[in-house]
Amino acid sequence: MSAPTDRADGPDVLLERDGRAARAVLNRPRALNALTHGMVRVLDAALADWERDDSVAAVVLTGAGERGLCAGGDIRSIYDDARAGGTATREFWRDEYRLNARIAGYPKPYVAVMDGIVMGGGVGVSAHAGVRVVTERSRIAMPETGIGFVPDVGGTRLLSRAPGELGTHLALTAAPVGAGDAVRCGLADHYVPADRLAGFTAELARSTPEEALAAFAEPVPAAELDAHREWIDACYAADTAEEIVDRLRTDGRPEALAAAGAITAKSPTAVKVALASLRRARTLDTLEQVLVQEYRVSCAALSSHDLVEGIRAQVVDKDRSPRWSPPELSEVAEADVLRHFEPLGDADDLDFEPTGTGGRR
Repeated sequence: MSAPTDRADGPDVLLERDGRAARAVLNRPRALNALTHGMVRVLDAALADWERDDSVAAVVLTGAGERGLCAGGDIRSIYDDARAGGTATREFWRDEYRLNARIAGYPKPYVAVMDGIVMGGGVGVSAHAGVRVVTERSRIAMPETGIGFVPDVGGTRLLSRAPGELGTHLALTAAPVGAGDAVRCGLADHYVPADRLAGFTAELARSTPEEALAAFAEPVPAAELDAHREWIDACYAADTAEEIVDRLRTDGRPEALAAAGAITAKSPTAVKVALASLRRARTLDTLEQVLVQEYRVSCAALSSHDLVEGIRAQVVDKDRSPRWSPPELSEVAEADVLRHFEPLGDADDLDFEPTGTGGRR
């Protein structure tokens, strides 16, 4: 992990200047740097300030601790708010999605060091960056269907644009990928071995990202998913989640059977909504349009049984035995899927800040 590696003292986001670079360090290592609303606000304000500061040539995002950049949002807080019927989570998502859009359009080089675990909201603050660096320790995933939720933070845009049906596979199974597959799927760009990260991030204080990459990056490892494209593309091209599972089972290869098992273990409602979200995201022109769609989906999921139950099973009680309702894909009515996409009126206006053409634009 790039320095500082084990900071737990001080604020949850450390803001530092180092030569020509401004550094933001997610600093909740004991929680694997899970994002709180306060962290989102601090990072967003810092990016706004650094954008106007002519002495800042590049922004570098890293995570404290030895396990990863960021494991996602603080889902225990979401659980508590959902059970209480509060509004805090909606406000958190609103600001988080605005931050994702700011990153995607950031006019200066924004370098995201995606070392270790990068999941959910961690993808949102890194995979929209202009410069995305992975290591041999990177494990990147959108695991939302496992807690009764749906990929968000612009994840449906990223996954819907992965080659073939790779993004559909990752979204429905919640499977993590390493460096080679992350680059193949369009979630990252460059590979720097972990033992060279300290030198790479130090070089950014005096050089451009292009110069630092030229000095420290190495060839990207082979994409493991390439060997499975035939059955992935054929199976996940089906129109419905049920047919996808049927095709995976019929294919018979161990990896396809494992994928079918992974999907059927997830929230059936979340799986169906995730599939619809990806297919709809393919037709939307901008990240902002996708984020508005994701906000509708997220707010609908907040009032659902499965999100609370999924977090209970995975995080609160940790029995790993969620009781989904309904429990089977065939029992999820089309109306239950469509309600996730209903407009929210004035709440649909996320009031995005005007942005430049950097990042993923």
